[in-house]
Amino acid sequence: MKLQKILLSVVTGVSIASLGLAGCTEQNNSQAQTEQSPPAVATQTQAQVPATQPQERPADVPYVPTPQPVVDAMLQVAQVGKDDKLYDLGSGDGRIVNTAAQKFGTRGTGIDINPERIQEANENAQKAGVTDRVKFVQQDLFNTDFSDATVVTLYLLPDINLKLRPILLQQLKPGTRIVSHAFDMGEWQPEKTLQVDGRTIYYWVVPEQVPANLRQ
Repeated sequence: MKLQKILLSVVTGVSIASLGLAGCTEQNNSQAQTEQSPPAVATQTQAQVPATQPQERPADVPYVPTPQPVVDAMLQVAQVGKDDKLYDLGSGDGRIVNTAAQKFGTRGTGIDINPERIQEANENAQKAGVTDRVKFVQQDLFNTDFSDATVVTLYLLPDINLKLRPILLQQLKPGTRIVSHAFDMGEWQPEKTLQVDGRTIYYWVVPEQVPANLRQ
């Protein structure tokens, strides 16, 4: 009888110990999962990286969109086509580049220093269905290589045009077309001047020999 009581006590003790170990194991697993949760959240946060960078310096010109009829006329006077590479310097909401891609199949690059404009231009490219033919780069236009352009469009200011003129004539190949909305380039006389809805459009073609006075 005593032997049975002893065996019963041993079995009961083992069962209680097993339950205690199981409880500890579950508690330890729960603690381990809790300790692992913060890194998972951190990883998700790190994945949400903004697509643009902080603006490196103030913009040279205020953002004023070119009216769509003027955009259309600029592209028509430059006779853009599917084989062209268009650069829009100060591209804003991307309407010139996106219109050229949508209407003429032109491949284009928009350059703008403002990250908000770059984001807006990319959104507009998605809406127009031309993301396979255009790109928008957040960059200082004075530090941009656009030497492979066949067409360059501008809507800047007179002093910015003059500052940019020698860079354009140095980088661009002869025959490259340049179109500016509203402002000319000083001594460099345009080949065509158009009036559209009260707006002026200037058109140049890069010459084989650039006069010395235009290089400054």
